[in-house]
Amino acid sequence: MDSDKTTGQTVKLNLAGIVNDSIVDGPGIRVCIFAQGCSHNCAGCHNPETHSFGTGKDYRVAELVSLIKQNPLVKGVTFSGGDPFFQSRGFYILGKELRAMGYEVAAYTGFLWKELIEGTQDQQRLLSVLNVLVDGPFIQELRNLDLPFKGSINQNFIDVQKSLTRQEEGKTLFHRQPKVFERWERTFLYT
Repeated sequence: MDSDKTTGQTVKLNLAGIVNDSIVDGPGIRVCIFAQGCSHNCAGCHNPETHSFGTGKDYRVAELVSLIKQNPLVKGVTFSGGDPFFQSRGFYILGKELRAMGYEVAAYTGFLWKELIEGTQDQQRLLSVLNVLVDGPFIQELRNLDLPFKGSINQNFIDVQKSLTRQEEGKTLFHRQPKVFERWERTFLYT
């Protein structure tokens, strides 16, 4: 019953931290919410302290929405971690509320697109409220510091809404990776 207005009051997310004015987790000034918990265990992970489950601080979705609304310069919110897809239900509810208020919502995950579209119902719901997904594990051997908004060249920018539409139409994967990486929209991988 995720449409219930009280859901945001009761659903909690276990978080490693919140950055209220990030400029490195997507274009523009963003709020970045770091999920606590990840079992991908990527060698060289930028946030290894986020791997253990349940050891962060609990926040109600309504608290997070209130916090995000306090900064009038924020136009986007990024879910990172850890991995938000291990807490898909809560991040779905948060993402749904944020999208309804006009925020651009992005997420980083160690899962691959194919795993998520074939994943749990909650993972699929979380995908449905995202604008952008950066998928794939961080691979130390493929690290490239010149890449904007991602750590290794195997990771993909995915325009989630266009990709879900293409999926429904039965269309196949195609890439569009322009040389200029000024904004998410110019660095998408469409599926």
